[in-house]
Amino acid sequence: MLENVPQPVRGFIGAVNDGDTDRFLGYFPADGVVNDWGREFHGHDAIRGWSDGEFIGAKGTLTPTSVQQDGDTVTVDGDWASNHFTGPSRFVFVVDGDSVREMRITDH
Repeated sequence: MLENVPQPVRGFIGAVNDGDTDRFLGYFPADGVVNDWGREFHGHDAIRGWSDGEFIGAKGTLTPTSVQQDGDTVTVDGDWASNHFTGPSRFVFVVDGDSVREMRITDH
């Protein structure tokens, strides 16, 4: 399903599912942003702190069920499972070259 998805998004999902925080952070530029249901985390340190508690640190995995791309925006709907939250989720990625400039987590 991810064959035609830009590499930063494919690699990002792989890093998350492998539990590799450093690789995950490497997909964000220094000023990257995570928006988790309206809560924003700017930069590597803030994103790491959030991820350690609620994302990779909560043993999170994403199984994509659909992918849509519109220009530099990639929307991945999938089944998220973690110790923090489990259920259907939407991940919207804004890609900038080899980076994920922003990731937003919302409902479907």
